[in-house]
Amino acid sequence: MTMATTQKSTGRPGRRIDLQVIGPIFALIALLLIGMALNSNFLSYANITNVLARSAFIGIIAVGMTFVITAGGLDLSVGSMAAFVAGLMILVMNLLTESMGVTLPVILIGIALALLAGLVAGFINGILITRVGIEAFIVTLGTMGIYRSLITWLADGGTLSLGFEMRELYRPVYYGGIAGISWPIIAFVVVAVLGEIVMRHTAFGRHCAAIGSNEKVARYSSISVLKVRLATYVLLGLLVGFAVVMYVPRLGSASASTGLLWELEAIAAVIIGGTLLKGGFGRVWGTVVGVLILSLIGNILNLTDFVSPYLNGAIQGAVIILAVVLQRKGSTER
Repeated sequence: MTMATTQKSTGRPGRRIDLQVIGPIFALIALLLIGMALNSNFLSYANITNVLARSAFIGIIAVGMTFVITAGGLDLSVGSMAAFVAGLMILVMNLLTESMGVTLPVILIGIALALLAGLVAGFINGILITRVGIEAFIVTLGTMGIYRSLITWLADGGTLSLGFEMRELYRPVYYGGIAGISWPIIAFVVVAVLGEIVMRHTAFGRHCAAIGSNEKVARYSSISVLKVRLATYVLLGLLVGFAVVMYVPRLGSASASTGLLWELEAIAAVIIGGTLLKGGFGRVWGTVVGVLILSLIGNILNLTDFVSPYLNGAIQGAVIILAVVLQRKGSTER
């Protein structure tokens, strides 16, 4: 009886894990079918590439968010951080243009600045959480307000815009590409593949899962909990900077509304993809599926009059709540 009970108990989690794996994929397929039924242009090359390019920014950030959440953390500041980094990047590039002209080195300096600013911002969040000991929710809620206020101040309540000639020189970073595939899509794919490899096949990925699962046990296993957790926030900040590098040439401007609700979309994508909100388990490929699901929901709303596209944020919030409820239900049953 004991053996039968054991087999039964071990079989059930396996089936649940299978459902967790295929659930997001089924949801993605269902959205594709719904989109095809509602609009004949849904699967057109122009629409699909447009959806993928627009989702690349959130996708790049969501990959970093996967590591943070897997290690038991959270970051609510990524949208405001992106706005501030974008504004700082544009401001510096405009200043350099006056002395260096419209040249490639100005763009390279701007890119380096965006990556560095994102890394520093992530480092600040990580230090406050790991060394000062403040809860991640409180720290990132505070920095969310700080970064949003800073970009508003830098733009003097308006919008920071690249000079026209510099914008034209920088445009190919978003609108250019290889074989009809734009650079943001390529960048998203590369980041996602590298993220999945790191999560599944490196000590860092395993340590993130161990810390999120049980921090005390991780310490007893000689895992440097503080360093690993700090590294997740630094990685996320760096990826925010990288997303900004892809985003700025799209519009060539930044304002207080830039990156609004990006944190909601990134967290939603991670949770929909199967990463546990409480930490301990994460999968980057699932996050990619989550990003595509959210992007397709928004795209379907824009292409049809079935539901107002202004309700996109409400739908995303409802999806987050539903995903967390299903996760808790599954953990309770186990």
